[in-house]
Amino acid sequence: GHPEYDILTLDKEYKRDLAKGLNPDIPVNYYPDNDPSKTPIKSWRCHANTLYANWLNYYVYQITPYLWTEKADKKKEEIRYIFAGDLLGQLIATTFGIKDLDIPVFGLYGACSTCGEGLSLASMTVAAGYADCVVAATSSHFGSAEKQFRFPLEYGNQRPLSATWTVTGSGAFVVGKAEPEEGAIQITGITTGRIVDYGVKDSFNMGACMAPAAADVIYQNLKDFDRKPTYYDRIITGDLGKIGQKILFDLLKDNGIDISNQHMDCGIEIFDNEEQDTHSGGSGCGCSAITLAGYVLKQLRDGTWKRVLFVPTGALLSTVSYNEGQNIPGVAHAVIIERR
Repeated sequence: GHPEYDILTLDKEYKRDLAKGLNPDIPVNYYPDNDPSKTPIKSWRCHANTLYANWLNYYVYQITPYLWTEKADKKKEEIRYIFAGDLLGQLIATTFGIKDLDIPVFGLYGACSTCGEGLSLASMTVAAGYADCVVAATSSHFGSAEKQFRFPLEYGNQRPLSATWTVTGSGAFVVGKAEPEEGAIQITGITTGRIVDYGVKDSFNMGACMAPAAADVIYQNLKDFDRKPTYYDRIITGDLGKIGQKILFDLLKDNGIDISNQHMDCGIEIFDNEEQDTHSGGSGCGCSAITLAGYVLKQLRDGTWKRVLFVPTGALLSTVSYNEGQNIPGVAHAVIIERR
């Protein structure tokens, strides 16, 4: 299906094909009573919250093999807090996705860095003894985010090569205390990022907006922990894309740091640019979250990697700030994830 479509997009496509004499099928469950003369009912805009519900209700609560005691799986009632956020105004995807779970929630907005922000706060909360088990979750949705931050898809504007494509996806992570065992995945440190503003105003060049913040927090992490880039098997940024990656390398090299051999960007990895023509790469809160959940943690779990520096990146803009001509600052949060 096309959850990114606006209310009349499919109507226009159907009537366009009719005018060409193509005799298309009437879209199923689109027009009331399947009557093309009636106005379609918009019922698909809030699919982003369904991603939350699916992740938390099924993958976290039902099949996550997270042990609270030696023989007891994690129960919903044992999750003390949820740290969650998304890209949409007033966090509506988060709100409607988790409102029926009846768990205390902290709503977060770090743009596409939200996964790192949530994991940082979750690990701090557990480490401080304020909770034994919390969830960090986030999501993004292609059609909704594109409409809010750039242009509605049906407008059909041309996208520059610096543009990225919002990922439709959601990731949720259980963070808690457990008995140390070989092969366990743990968060061993964090570096909280600062807001960095290099004066970029182009919402179609998010990589340039976020790369300075990524460089700042990576530099600070290496300095604070007195480490070289080679300490990490991978330094993984969220969604800088191809253009942002080059800027990141240049900024760090100006400070005598070369991460080119360790670097991986979720926005570059998430799509096949040659096949899908996604220009600079992927973006969105879900981009780094699903790459971490679906790929990075597996590499740690099977021992391919021993430790990574996970650095989701976010561009801090709204339709109001953009239309007022404000700069687009960036932020990034670094999370050290290791295999015991």
